[in-house]
Amino acid sequence: MMMKLYYTPGSCSLSVHIALHEAALPFSLCKVNLRAQPHTTEDGTIFSSINPKGYVPALQLDNGELLTEGPALVQYVADLAPEKQLAPANGTLARYRLQESLNFIATEIHKPFGPLWNAKATAEAKEAAWQQLSRRFDELNSHFSQQDWLLPQYSVADGYLFSCLNWTRFLHLSLEKWPALETFMQRITARPAVQAALQAEGLLG
Repeated sequence: MMMKLYYTPGSCSLSVHIALHEAALPFSLCKVNLRAQPHTTEDGTIFSSINPKGYVPALQLDNGELLTEGPALVQYVADLAPEKQLAPANGTLARYRLQESLNFIATEIHKPFGPLWNAKATAEAKEAAWQQLSRRFDELNSHFSQQDWLLPQYSVADGYLFSCLNWTRFLHLSLEKWPALETFMQRITARPAVQAALQAEGLLG
């Protein structure tokens, strides 16, 4: 059985999609409509019957089991193709640095975008979320002024960060204030695996 990624175009599942292309692993895609109530897959299946959590990403493994949560999924994918060096080896300090980065992105970048997507959120809540993100962008801009990637070399954490920062496009929020962050986005967008995932999700152009 081939792995199957349950995804929604442009969502955080994009990071797993990118990782799968970077790892050059065989997989299939199944689009999930998160706007439908209840959420459904492209063939009409109620998504909660597949993933009780009700959100993407979810990855059906070769043995039929389902694995969820983006930071866990990208590490799983990286470990399937160790020769691609998408994650440092398990048990090394560098691997914990990767987990440090993934947790930072999940809690300090990914989560604060929530109010900005929420049509019911107040203007004050949106402004507070943007200010929180801006502080983190300051830190990231400083980091990327000194090195190209979150770790000394490209890793799945970079794909996750890209997937979150890419939301600024759809929210019409400028990264102009953070030139090193803009350069990071350009650098990662140019990667063939990222191009392949964006094209498959209809996000180019």
